[in-house]
Amino acid sequence: MEEFSRLLDELYFTNSTLAKEKILANYLKTTSDPDRGWALAAIAGTLRFDLFKRNLSKSLMVERMDPELFQLSYDYVGELSETIALAWQQSDEPILMNRLPTLSETIVEFQGCGKEGIRQYLVQLLDNMTPPQRWALLKLGTRGLRIGMSARSVKRVLANMKSVDLEVIEELWHGLEPPYENLFEWIDGKSDMPDISGTIRYLPVMLAHPIDEEKDLQRITPETHNAEWKWDGIRVQISSNEIETKIFSRTGDDISGSFPDLVEAINFHAIVDGELLVKTDEGIGSLNDLQQRLNKKKPSAKLIKERPAHFRGYDILSLNGDNLRSLSLDDRRSELHKLHESVNQEIFSISELLEFETVDDLKLMRAEADKSNGLLEGLMIKDKTSTYVSGRPKHAWYKWKCDPYLLDAVLMYAQRGHGKRSSYYSDYTFGLWNEAGELLPIGKAYFGFTDEELKLIDNWIRKNKLKRFGPVQEVKKELVFEVAFDSAHVSTRHKSGFALRFPRIHRIRWDKPASEANLLEDLAKLIK
Repeated sequence: MEEFSRLLDELYFTNSTLAKEKILANYLKTTSDPDRGWALAAIAGTLRFDLFKRNLSKSLMVERMDPELFQLSYDYVGELSETIALAWQQSDEPILMNRLPTLSETIVEFQGCGKEGIRQYLVQLLDNMTPPQRWALLKLGTRGLRIGMSARSVKRVLANMKSVDLEVIEELWHGLEPPYENLFEWIDGKSDMPDISGTIRYLPVMLAHPIDEEKDLQRITPETHNAEWKWDGIRVQISSNEIETKIFSRTGDDISGSFPDLVEAINFHAIVDGELLVKTDEGIGSLNDLQQRLNKKKPSAKLIKERPAHFRGYDILSLNGDNLRSLSLDDRRSELHKLHESVNQEIFSISELLEFETVDDLKLMRAEADKSNGLLEGLMIKDKTSTYVSGRPKHAWYKWKCDPYLLDAVLMYAQRGHGKRSSYYSDYTFGLWNEAGELLPIGKAYFGFTDEELKLIDNWIRKNKLKRFGPVQEVKKELVFEVAFDSAHVSTRHKSGFALRFPRIHRIRWDKPASEANLLEDLAKLIK
């Protein structure tokens, strides 16, 4: 754990991506298996288990520190693991260790413990650790690690160590499991590349650039590009063979358990790319309808019946084991249509191509998407000759999203942020007036403003405090935010009766009186 703690400490306090990658590469080259594999999994977010629950560390803390003092400390520091790491008080009769266990020894010990054993082992480790080591343990144990390295950055380190293209590592990645000993044997030149031919594979996705209306629209003609609706679901990849089927999120997370109805309906050997949606009595449901099924590991039969899954495919990457990514988009769509003939078309459809002759036609269609109240996010425009390349290749695919909705809302509550923002009030709850003159909350936002604006807002909040509710600070109802959001929907979970999709601060209206902010009825008009 000492080496792992030092690694995290260095990575956390290093800003440059290249410098972080150099630090990680050095650790992987000088650390033995399986420690380096577990460290890699922790940083890349591929650990599939918790060593202990977050609430356990919190309950241990309040046993040895006044709960009110702990809450005040937590509020000031802004992050639970850091608060515990700094404030932990050693037991009266600690069980001292001659040395800290290695990372792999720690994981094995936790996995072999029962509930009480986990509690005792956690206390023993915390008693024998320094604050940075405690922080590393607590982050590892609850899979809450955030040190500014993406999974893609981690894979780039591995690719550089082996002197191969990043795509080689990307394709191997989801066929392997931590602690990746076979991967490191290959990187070290001790064995051949791991064989993942019999595994269900996730392939790195191709992404679109936001369209530049001045520069990019002139490239687009009906002869060179396809246009499709951009649905407001979630991007997924269905990967299936004769034995099993998996559904992967855009980031490669396996979400198959949440959508057993879709898994059961798949009867092909292919990898297809598309949008995951759900159906309702009225047709395709909103993202809010879909979210009722997301993160439910075992959805009830009732929920599945009320919100059945639907996949809208727009690309095919592999068919019967053959790689199709080097084909043109038009040729891949032709293969996708052939596949579609043999599947359950109630649950699997193909994204339709929209006919257009001029850019003005596209503008009209984008305006139509804007009237869908969030069912459609806008348009996708794709080069017909484009091959399927992971990442975001230039001028291949464009996304032309609808303009966001804007409303003037009043700041009601604020909370301190986390990490580097822990000293500032950076999380804001805002609301709209109802007919009775009440201000009711409609959403929260914590981005959309500059660092300088954050300091100004924080200063205003400190000068305009009202009541305090734990970590939440009520403020005078005087500051107006122009809030941007993608769509709105009716919600029984909120007192206002509404919820926003992807709210963010668009402008700070220092000049506008709160009495002139929008009304709830203005928001209701956006709901169809």
